Amino acid sequence: MIEQDEVWMRKAIKAAENARGLNEVPIGACLISENGELLATAGNRTITDCDPTAHAEILVLREAARKIGNYRLTATTLYTTIEPCPMCAGALVNARIERLVFGAHDIRFGAVESVFQICNTSSLNHQIEITTGVLAEDCRRLMQNFFRAKRNAKSI
Repeated sequence: MIEQDEVWMRKAIKAAENARGLNEVPIGACLISENGELLATAGNRTITDCDPTAHAEILVLREAARKIGNYRLTATTLYTTIEPCPMCAGALVNARIERLVFGAHDIRFGAVESVFQICNTSSLNHQIEITTGVLAEDCRRLMQNFFRAKRNAKSI
């Protein structure tokens, strides 16, 4: 499964790079069906859409749900470049995602392992299988370079 994980994570990284091109925080995601069909892909669009919920993961869930005609996205795997925030982690549980694969941890806001454990807590009625660290360095570098450029632009 690792080889396929890297293929799909590269698709998520491409979506993150597209978001960066829009001056959005470079996070990308894609959702894959159990038979390997790409259901949706997106990068962050909170600024572009003027929507605080327009995170890559949420946009992918919305598009895939419309595509299949069901808000329950069982038997799917979501790939995202960065560990999901609390909003996104909760949405993944509500959508009944089977598996989550993410690249780099978010030690400040991560809601899957770093700060909270929303996706696999026994307190909720659904738990998600989690795989971490897929192309983590590439995902981390995207974020670091983006914020480094932002800081440097402010100091000029």
